[in-house]
Amino acid sequence: MKNILKLGLTLALYATTACVGLAFIYTSTSSAISARQAADLQAALNDLFPEADRFEDITGNIISPDPTVSFQSQYTAWQNDTLNGVAIQASGPSYGGDIKALVGIRADGVVSRVKILEHTDTPGLGANAASPSYYVDKANKITFTGQFTNKSIHDPFEVQQDVQAITASTITSRAVSTLVKTVALAFEAWDGSGEGAAAR
Repeated sequence: MKNILKLGLTLALYATTACVGLAFIYTSTSSAISARQAADLQAALNDLFPEADRFEDITGNIISPDPTVSFQSQYTAWQNDTLNGVAIQASGPSYGGDIKALVGIRADGVVSRVKILEHTDTPGLGANAASPSYYVDKANKITFTGQFTNKSIHDPFEVQQDVQAITASTITSRAVSTLVKTVALAFEAWDGSGEGAAAR
């Protein structure tokens, strides 16, 4: 009986130590991960609006009109108190799971840039959506996401119409196009006062 009790106490001690150790590791790594993600997001915002001198968080003010596409963080970009545009982090279903992108729309209703933030699509195929060395237009060195730059929010954003697909990756191409189109529609409906179409 003593041996069983001793064994039980020893196992409980090991389990407690392991739990404390895991909690410490989780706390330290999660803060580092959060800091890295914040830095990555800031870098992405600067890429979308390099001329902006500040960004304001307006998350929750712009509503996605597509139930398959969710909006996460949302920012307005400013330069000398003039609105440059809006950046929206959007995610939706793709071939290998959800794909997440940051889409920038300038105040004049033109796409500034699109950046893929996360994806799980097939390397060498759908993953080319985020590749800086994969070109849908080799002659002009235009990447897949690069083709969205300077498109109007009124464009159709349809693969095989005004969007050139990634070779053998129509699903990924459509997924990204849907994200951009959804952000464009949401921006068009937004009145700039913090209310999206669904709130009015």
